[in-house]
Amino acid sequence: MASTSNQLSNPFPRLKIFSGNANVPLAQEICDHLGVPLGLASVRKFSDGENYVQIHENVRGADVFLVQPTSTPVDTHLLEILLMIDALKRASADRITAVLPYYGYARQDRKDQPRVPISAKLVAQLLETAGADRLLTLDLHAAQIQGFFDVPVDHLFATPVFIEYFKQQAIDDLTVVSPDAGGVERARAFAKRLNAPLAIIDKRREEANVAEVMNVIGNVRGKNCLLFDDLIDTAGTLVKGAEALLEHGAASVRACATHPVLSGPAVDRIQSSSLIEVVFCNSIPLHGKALQCAKIKTLSVGSLLARAVQSIHEATSVSILFV
Repeated sequence: MASTSNQLSNPFPRLKIFSGNANVPLAQEICDHLGVPLGLASVRKFSDGENYVQIHENVRGADVFLVQPTSTPVDTHLLEILLMIDALKRASADRITAVLPYYGYARQDRKDQPRVPISAKLVAQLLETAGADRLLTLDLHAAQIQGFFDVPVDHLFATPVFIEYFKQQAIDDLTVVSPDAGGVERARAFAKRLNAPLAIIDKRREEANVAEVMNVIGNVRGKNCLLFDDLIDTAGTLVKGAEALLEHGAASVRACATHPVLSGPAVDRIQSSSLIEVVFCNSIPLHGKALQCAKIKTLSVGSLLARAVQSIHEATSVSILFV
């Protein structure tokens, strides 16, 4: 059950923020930054496993933001947000913004093999059909997913949060590394902000969640390398990439990624690897072993998302958040 007391004075009377069960701490942090209470709602299951949702306060005419990353268990959290959107729509909310700090089902964003779905498009259709009027999200796996929506999409990047952290670290001879060709544009922009050179790992993926490192493009000898990606799932690509960089003479290897999916053996792989640290955002809450892993650090995107929520609510520019 995601709920909180409604005792604070609300500086934005029409603004209401609700959360499913996926990441209540992040939703509460967004509310704390804005000085508004987290909306009262019951999100639980019937005894047979069906999801039950009820909104416990008046939302008629309200500008509602619903915070829910579709992280593990993905299907449960996706259905929660769909049901909550439907409940809010039927309760006459004026506008419903789906806030997905992590947009799941994004890795199948095109038909690159016979007889496969475009799941990222299907999730977009589900959100719109449920009644979402706009989307606020963070570091989509592929930027073109925005085009799957017929409603406005505000696509934020966690880059400012990482830039602030690594500038404070003042790492000498830093080189930013893209773990694959698909992430080059993202890594190049990140490297430019850090005034660091760029290297690329060329790899061949034989099957899902299995990657074979083929070559390192760029000079990494004697450099302190920073692998930069949007998400880390099983950490196989990450660890093999770190090994390849060290084999090519890198002095050290760190990594950062927005979304800590961390499924299967990911945490064990990170812990036993030669990586100095792996830095994530709190778009997805850490669980289990990840909470105890000394190499894993989490930075907050609560302030970033709160500023975006305020800008959308007040109809002001969101572009300042990209600076």
